[in-house]
Amino acid sequence: MRSGRTRFRVADTQSQWDRKRRKRDSILEPLSFPEQTVDSSNTFILQCPRNELLVCLFCSESAPLLQKDVLLKHLLLEHKLVIADVKLIADLPKYMLYWKGRFLEQPVKDFCSVIKTNSTGPVEKQEDYFLLCDVLPEDRILREKLQQKRLEEVLEQQQKERDDSNFHRLCMFCSEEFTGNRSFLLNHMAREHSFSIGLPDNIVYCNEFLDTLQSKLDNLQCLYCEKIFRDKTTLKDHMRKKAHRRINANNREYDRFYVINYLELGKTWEEVQSEDDRELVDDENDDWSDWQSHPVSAVCLFCDHQSETMDHIYTHMKETHGFDLHNLKTELNLKFYQQVKLVNFIRRHIHQNRCYGCQENFDSRADVLHHIMAKGHVMKLPEMSIWDQPQYFFPTYENDALLCTLSDSDEDERDETNRSEDIPVIAEDISNLKILKQTSVLNQLLKHRGSSC
Repeated sequence: MRSGRTRFRVADTQSQWDRKRRKRDSILEPLSFPEQTVDSSNTFILQCPRNELLVCLFCSESAPLLQKDVLLKHLLLEHKLVIADVKLIADLPKYMLYWKGRFLEQPVKDFCSVIKTNSTGPVEKQEDYFLLCDVLPEDRILREKLQQKRLEEVLEQQQKERDDSNFHRLCMFCSEEFTGNRSFLLNHMAREHSFSIGLPDNIVYCNEFLDTLQSKLDNLQCLYCEKIFRDKTTLKDHMRKKAHRRINANNREYDRFYVINYLELGKTWEEVQSEDDRELVDDENDDWSDWQSHPVSAVCLFCDHQSETMDHIYTHMKETHGFDLHNLKTELNLKFYQQVKLVNFIRRHIHQNRCYGCQENFDSRADVLHHIMAKGHVMKLPEMSIWDQPQYFFPTYENDALLCTLSDSDEDERDETNRSEDIPVIAEDISNLKILKQTSVLNQLLKHRGSSC
């Protein structure tokens, strides 16, 4: 019995080690080189009455707008209905009311896509779920109308605030009193206190915006980092020394106060400004002399060395690490996608602290690089069947600029060049057409054919 328990214990230990190794080998999230960051913007809530209720499309259940997830969960669990892209709906309460009325008139299947779960299983275990989305023209038109109406309301409100001459408010920093147009206060805070929330004409719901900022200051909270301090003096010193007299652009709480966030459905001002598909007016006199491209840095396969010139990065890998990618491409006759797989294969092994030549594992990246150099495994590749696999189509690092420098094998181009050099093309001289006809290749072939017959 003891030997049996020992075998079970050994097997269990081996199983735990295998699980740890697989966990270490697995890449569970996108990898990115340190010099670049992934921008993940959060969704934002546009201006909307906070006390509005959302009603269920099928029953009397309701929930406040700020608790919309509760009602959406209710729709899913109780009625098996999902509303697509809820965040892109400009006025969710009116959207829900509209479809509640339509579902009273016609069955839900007339409007929604039906998704059948467990479609290959027994019929009694199959369930139908309904998807309400803008694939339906009626839904798309409704969403567009709600968006258009919301934009009109915002622009109307903005115009009222711009024309309002009864604005009255104290400065948040010096308590100076301002009356008249709101631009007087906003310009004063920007000029005297170096605190700017943007151009007055770009702001809407200004009073609520200023109330939000004033509430933070009253709670001794920094407007930028939002840390809370023990007294007003400490807060003022912090904001002055840290240059925190500004709002945090990443705080989506402020998005509803800027008109630009209402212009396109579901897009923030950053997304609108960064779009590269704007309609540009063609101008033949455009001067591109001041164009400055943004160079992309490629990172060495073995160390953190970077270079904006691809020739330099290849030279660095060859001279510093003894790795010659061009030579491997020529010797193995690697096509473009094979080069991609090879680079991703090496990247992944280095990331996992494993030698790609002999598959030995190490505790750190420094150890595996020392092993590769000491054992001469830099140019030692395993059998092509090991690394020429579909899984290595996918980049180990999603911003790996080295992959963009790879090119297909130039053997075909070299052969084509050689052939073109062997067969020069010379223009015919037709000044003496009679002699040309007598000595033409076609004439000689015809004579040869006649003699052979």
